[in-house]
Amino acid sequence: MQDTPFSVTGAGRSGRFVITCDHATNRVPDWINGGDLGLPTADMARHIAYDIGALGLSQALGTALDSPVIASDFSRLVIDPNRGEDDPTLVMKLYDGTIIPANRHVTAADIERRLDQLHRPYHNAYADIAARREDAVIIAVHSFTPQLKGRPQRPWHIGILHSHLDSRLALPLIARLRQETDLCVGDNEPYTGHLPGDAIDNHALSHGRPNILIEVRNDLIPDAQGQQTWADRLGPIITEVLRDSGL
Repeated sequence: MQDTPFSVTGAGRSGRFVITCDHATNRVPDWINGGDLGLPTADMARHIAYDIGALGLSQALGTALDSPVIASDFSRLVIDPNRGEDDPTLVMKLYDGTIIPANRHVTAADIERRLDQLHRPYHNAYADIAARREDAVIIAVHSFTPQLKGRPQRPWHIGILHSHLDSRLALPLIARLRQETDLCVGDNEPYTGHLPGDAIDNHALSHGRPNILIEVRNDLIPDAQGQQTWADRLGPIITEVLRDSGL
């Protein structure tokens, strides 16, 4: 039997949020190339393999908001749980200038096995948690690198991503965060906020659930202290914005 490809913390908590961490770990299951994608350890520790600090921030935010947390337990380079099954970037062969050796000759059968044993179980559990109450609010937690290779430095401390299909929480949250004078806040930065078939599309937009996707720059949350600091700061602000929204 394969290891469970996700973890759930605080399943019985009473809060209405569902906090998710799609890119929580850099683990490669043993049944994939002996647990090795052919990358140096240094590359597996980079943002290309997982969202640095996002898991700890998710867990701390779950505690702050008294809400459950679901996190993947496989590297985004194995298969990306924040991509739809037909997305061409579902299994990356090149990411931020790094070739992924174990993915260079990946077959349709390989991808199907990764979907069946990793991607689908994660999303099935996600769906179950989100359906536990009718007024669920999705908060997806990610982190981003301060600089991609050959690109300018990214100035934002935090970005709030959102789809044009539902910005009910995101836009008020951006406005509220911009009242914090020490923060550089991105609106759909450093990425665009809507990707058809992604996790928010599947679990929030398609069900009419209010949602936000938070991106924190990973050099701000490398350790438990930074993660807790951000959770302590974001928790009350998110609660305030949700309350004032009337959703």
